[in-house]
Amino acid sequence: MGLLTFSINVTLDGCVDHEVGIADDETHAFFTRLLDESGAMLWGRTTYEMMEVSWPAVARGEVEAPPALREWAVKLDAKPKYVVSSTRDDFPWINSHRLDGELRASVQQLKDDTPEGVLLGSGMLAAELDRLDLIDEYRFLVQPRIAGHGPTLYQSGLPATRRLELVSATPLRSGVLATHYRRAR
Repeated sequence: MGLLTFSINVTLDGCVDHEVGIADDETHAFFTRLLDESGAMLWGRTTYEMMEVSWPAVARGEVEAPPALREWAVKLDAKPKYVVSSTRDDFPWINSHRLDGELRASVQQLKDDTPEGVLLGSGMLAAELDRLDLIDEYRFLVQPRIAGHGPTLYQSGLPATRRLELVSATPLRSGVLATHYRRAR
């Protein structure tokens, strides 16, 4: 069985707005490594739709992008992508699939079927999967910024505090802190 790893950029005040973080070669290399280490991506519909608007064109070379972004886009394009959605069933981006059935069972089956692990990149979906005790690890890029707005990490709350064990914390040149936590069981 593979692990489900939640990874996202987050500011010091908990903001997970994708436009607030530092996006440089080093942070893109971090996410590319995570992608390389995972067997599949898992997103909610909103995140999928945000990603499908631009990244396939970058992967195909139709949009000019720095080498680090293009490398990430090409690897993302090739990776199996699973989407949780109750309102959409057509996912034309290559290697994209709707995750059907009851959420707990379908995500557990995806973990069971993906020994390399599943990388989760949607904040709202992560909150729901955390309520279901399905997230095993957390890989956050903590941004050296205070956004002063949302959306925020787990703004809908959790039923209980999650105890985590620090695996590693690595400062990047930009001041971003790459953290890796595992659920304390």
